[in-house]
Amino acid sequence: MFLALRDIKARYKQALFGIAWSVVQPVVGVLVLALVFRRLAGVPSDGIPYAAFALLGFLLWSYFSASLGNASASMVNNVSLVTKVYFARLVTPVASLLPGFVHLAIGLALLGALMPFYDVTPGWEALVFPLCLVGAMIVALGAGLLLATLNVRYRDVGHVLGFLTQLWFLASPVAYPSSLVGEQWRWAYALNPMAGVIDTARWSLLDGPAPGPELALSAGVGVLLLAVGLLYFQHAERNFADVI
Repeated sequence: MFLALRDIKARYKQALFGIAWSVVQPVVGVLVLALVFRRLAGVPSDGIPYAAFALLGFLLWSYFSASLGNASASMVNNVSLVTKVYFARLVTPVASLLPGFVHLAIGLALLGALMPFYDVTPGWEALVFPLCLVGAMIVALGAGLLLATLNVRYRDVGHVLGFLTQLWFLASPVAYPSSLVGEQWRWAYALNPMAGVIDTARWSLLDGPAPGPELALSAGVGVLLLAVGLLYFQHAERNFADVI
């Protein structure tokens, strides 16, 4: 918690607009998605108003991508702690997942304000939404642990991460629905665990289509990614102080 609070304070210290960026970024992002994908490409949104459809996807993706980046750089950013103080190294990547909830909470409040305007009322399915947040955390932590371990030895991981995040964004149903993916490719698409997270979140809050059996595959890949990340991180952490 101390590390998370430190990151939050550093993020808003001497910021011109402060916490207002948590509103400006998703609004501008959704406007761009609506212009490119809705107006120019005519992408459908499974019967959900596109503004709410894109906003929820953008919020979840923003949290995931920011948490992934923070987790990947967590060991290098805390080099003074890693080399001078003994502590459970896993604390740093886990702590990097927490600051993003500030932005996410503000964005979800904005989404809640839009729902009455579009006549969207969540039902009992909204109880599932916290599990979607847990799913996003699991995927970000699993991939972040792998990249954080590699980043200790290879500093160009940061350059690879930017390219990887861009490709992952295009392979996730942020600006378009998963229903556009053909039936023959649906199981392959479900190998992306963020696809299951975003689709389930839209079902839980926006009355979107219920997730199919592919959700089990997405969840399984997410858990497997976390397990591999934990094993690799714990295997390598004994040498972090010497290599970093």
